[in-house]
Amino acid sequence: MTKEEIRELLVETDVIQEGHFVLSSGRHADIYMQCAKVLQYPEHAATLAAEIAAKWEDEEIDVVIGPALGGVVLSYAVAEELGVRSIFSERKNGEMKIRRGFELKPGEKVLVVEDVVTTGGSVKEVLAVLEELDVEIVGLSSIVDRSNGQVKFNYDFKALLPVDIKSYKAGQCKLCEEGVAITRPGSKEK
Repeated sequence: MTKEEIRELLVETDVIQEGHFVLSSGRHADIYMQCAKVLQYPEHAATLAAEIAAKWEDEEIDVVIGPALGGVVLSYAVAEELGVRSIFSERKNGEMKIRRGFELKPGEKVLVVEDVVTTGGSVKEVLAVLEELDVEIVGLSSIVDRSNGQVKFNYDFKALLPVDIKSYKAGQCKLCEEGVAITRPGSKEK
């Protein structure tokens, strides 16, 4: 798929929404993204997973890991495409951990996947856990890189779609000045 086709799929499944949004950070933006909306369709999850897997076809990968919650479905779909195991990490008492009896064997080659990378925080937490183990981190991928290439990792990062989303401080928002109606989306809404 081309970047345009991926973007079109994300628009069709209402992942990419345009308007005036208050983000969980309190900043305002003209675009909001919720990748869970595309991953609810197994055929779309499989298509995007195949695109990610293709980016790593020259690498040996033994296991795919994704941080809960956004990376769980995607890590499973990518692992299925690659024919390898899938595990996930999750926070316990605020700390990222590999739990539920999941184990990584010494020398295993690990690919990290996430649905959306904004600041890279969750991915960096997973990487820190993996760096404490005797495994080889092959790299990481996401469907969307909301940082538009600004987030840096110590490993190869291959996103399907880099996106430049401008955001504004609440008191300096051009959308507020223009009188555009505000929406408050996100996983914290009731």
